[in-house]
Amino acid sequence: MRRAIIPAAAALFVSLVPAPAALARPPVKVPVAEGYGGAVATVDLDASKAAISVLRRGGNAMDAAVAAGAVLGVTEPYSAGLAGGGFMVYYDARQRKVFTIDGRETAPRAMTSTSLEGIPFDEGVTSGLSAGVPGTVATWDVALRRFGTMSLGQALQPAIEVASKGFVVDQTFYDQTAANAARFKDISSTARLYLPNGAPPPVGSIFRNPELADTYRELGRRGPGWLYGGQLGKEIVATVKNPPVTPGSTRNVRPGLMELSDLRAYRALLREPTKISYNGMDVYGMAPPSSGGSTVGEALNILEALPRVGLHEYLEASRLAFADRGKYVGDIPGVPLEELLSDGFAKERACLVGDTALTSPVAPGSPDGSYEPCAEPTGTATPVAQEGPETTHLVVADRWGNVIAYNLTIESTGGNGIVVPGRGVLLNNELTDFTFGPAPGDPNLPGPGKRPRSSMAPTLVFDGGRPVLAAGSPGGSTIITTVLQILVNRYEFGMSLPEALAAPRATQRNTAQTQAEQAFLDKYRAELEAKGHSFVLNPEIGAATALEFLGRSRIQAVAEPTRRGGGSAMVVSPGR
Repeated sequence: MRRAIIPAAAALFVSLVPAPAALARPPVKVPVAEGYGGAVATVDLDASKAAISVLRRGGNAMDAAVAAGAVLGVTEPYSAGLAGGGFMVYYDARQRKVFTIDGRETAPRAMTSTSLEGIPFDEGVTSGLSAGVPGTVATWDVALRRFGTMSLGQALQPAIEVASKGFVVDQTFYDQTAANAARFKDISSTARLYLPNGAPPPVGSIFRNPELADTYRELGRRGPGWLYGGQLGKEIVATVKNPPVTPGSTRNVRPGLMELSDLRAYRALLREPTKISYNGMDVYGMAPPSSGGSTVGEALNILEALPRVGLHEYLEASRLAFADRGKYVGDIPGVPLEELLSDGFAKERACLVGDTALTSPVAPGSPDGSYEPCAEPTGTATPVAQEGPETTHLVVADRWGNVIAYNLTIESTGGNGIVVPGRGVLLNNELTDFTFGPAPGDPNLPGPGKRPRSSMAPTLVFDGGRPVLAAGSPGGSTIITTVLQILVNRYEFGMSLPEALAAPRATQRNTAQTQAEQAFLDKYRAELEAKGHSFVLNPEIGAATALEFLGRSRIQAVAEPTRRGGGSAMVVSPGR
C-alpha cells in the first residue's frame, strides 16, 4: 500500500407571521447520526424527516429519496424543483447491481450551436432561453416504477404537507432570496411569491406555498403525463415563450424555444455507471452527460498511480482530469470513457505530476489506447465554463441494504428566476451549462435535444462487492473536487467521514489560481505556495452529504456542520 501524506497542520402565495415576537426559531439540524434500519442526509431537516418517515413506514431507499427530493423542491426551491433535473446512482441490494438514472434536462429541438452565442451570461440565465426541458418528474416516475414500492402520489404527500403548512425561514433561505431580489422583482409571478410586501420573508417567519402544494397534488393524481404534454406542460411552455415580466421593468428577459412537443419527447434514461478500481475498492459514478463520474474516476486513477499522495498531488490530479474533461466529455457520440478511466491513461497523465505545480491551463492528454511511460500532451486546453453554484444532494440507505446518491438541481440559485404563474414552481436555467460559443469542436456546445454537460457526481464506493460509502455535493464544477477531496480525506488521509466533510476545501479545475476556503489557506497556503501553487479565496466550496456503512448493519449519516447553513442527518433507529 502506498504511503499517504497526512496534510500538515392573485391567490395568496405566502403566509407570514408578521409580529417579531411571533417569529419562530429555525429548527436545529444535526449533521451526524448513527444507527440502524436506514439513514438519510440532506441539507434540510424537513426533507430528512420526510425520508425517515417513509423508511419507518416500510418504504425503501428509492421511495425515501423521491419523497425527500420533492420536499427540497419546497424548502430549497432555489436549488431544486419539479421543473429541474438531476442524476441518481442507486444500488439495488436484491439484484446486487448499481443502476443510474439520467434525468438531465434537454435542449429544445429548435436550439442550435449558436442559439446562446453573443449573449451575456447573466442575461442568458434570467430568460426563457435558458430553460431546459425538465427531467425531475420523469426521473421520479422511472425511479419509483423500476425500484420503488410507492406511487408518485404517495411519495409526494410529505412535500404537499410542507408546502401547505409551511416551513420556518432560516438565514440561508433569506440570504438566497435577498441575493436574487433584483431579478425576482422583475418577474411578476416570482415577486408575488418570494418578495411579499416587496422584500424577502424574514428569518423565523413561516413560508407557505399553497400553489405548489396544489401542483404536487394534481401531479400525484394525473401522473407525469400532466407535465409531459398535458396542461402543466402547456403552462410551462407558455411561461418560457412569454415570461411574465413586471410592467415597467427594463430587464431584457428573452423568450425561450421550448415547445410542447419537446416535453412529449422527453425521457429519463437508465445508463451504465462509470466504474473504477481504487485502492482495492470499486467506485461507481455517473456517466456522460455528467462529467462527475469520469473526472472523479480519472483523478483517483492518477492518484493511485503516484508513489505518494498529499494535498499537492490531489490538486495536480484534479488539474489534469479537468483538462481532459473539457476536451472530451459532453453529450456527444464517441466520448472515450473507457480510455479516460483506464489505468494506462492515468499513468501517462500521472507522470506529469512533479514536485512543483503545473501551469494552467494544461493541455489535455490523448486517451487513444496507446500509452507511453511519460507522454507530453499536445492538445489545446479548454477553459472551464461558468456553472451555477447551486444544486442539492441527498443520500439514503434502507434496512435491506439499498443505497442511493441523488443530485437534483434547477442550476443557478433561483434557476432562471421565473415562477410559472399559479403553479408556485421556479423554472431551471440548465441550458446555460452549455458552452455559449463560438467554440469549434467543443463537446458541450448546445444542440437540438442535447443534454448540457453536468458536474454532478453522485458516487457510491464498494469494498468486497458491498457498498461502504455514498457521497455527493452541490457547487457547479466544484462538485467534482468536493467529492474527490472527501474521498481523498477518507481513504488517503485516514479521516473519519465527518472529518472528511468538515475539512477545509480547495478546488483546482485547470485554472491559473486554485480557489480555497479561508481555513484551507490558513493551514496549507505557505507549504503549497512553496510548490508553485497560487490561490484565491472562495468563501464556501460545496455542501456535501454522505453516509458510511460501519459494519453489523450500523450506518453513519453525515451532512455539513456549517456550510450552507449546515445539513440534517438522521437514522431510523439510534439503537437496535
